[in-house]
Amino acid sequence: MSTTQSDRLRGLLEPLVSAKDLDLEEIEVSRAGRRRVLRIVVDSDEGVELDACAELSRAVSELLDESDAMGEEEYVLEVTSPGAERPLTELRHYLRATGRLARLQLHDGGELVARILKADEEGIDTEIPGVKGRKPTARRIAFTEIAKARVEIEFSRKDGKNEIAHDSKNDILNDIQNENEEEA
Repeated sequence: MSTTQSDRLRGLLEPLVSAKDLDLEEIEVSRAGRRRVLRIVVDSDEGVELDACAELSRAVSELLDESDAMGEEEYVLEVTSPGAERPLTELRHYLRATGRLARLQLHDGGELVARILKADEEGIDTEIPGVKGRKPTARRIAFTEIAKARVEIEFSRKDGKNEIAHDSKNDILNDIQNENEEEA
């Protein structure tokens, strides 16, 4: 996507997304066969529910139909959230990831997995998990040291704060069991 089209789409869509109390994270136009795909990634401090994506998708579709921002060529519109293993590129991403594990690639070539304890304008305070019975260590990492960062999914967090809450797991298991009983 050209920079001018990206800037034009961002200028058109940002006020609409902000009015829904969401942050416009990314706009991407790509090819899928003969059609183009317009993918809009949104987020908020509370996360993004499926209903909010659907509502925003309808509003964006109407707005794009009224403008010529996508031209005459057909396209598919996707409105989505960043996902569980999202890249961390801005301060607000680190703030939202507080308490979570992140994989950090450093400019010096090093890589580490650490829990984000706090984030501010200069960097993050982390806790690096101990290995083989050792205690975790604290480390301050400046944003200037970080080449790439991504949230890590945790399935067996020792303090009980797993990515999927225990009650949600039980709800999912109960739903599957109920479906199996209905089919029988």
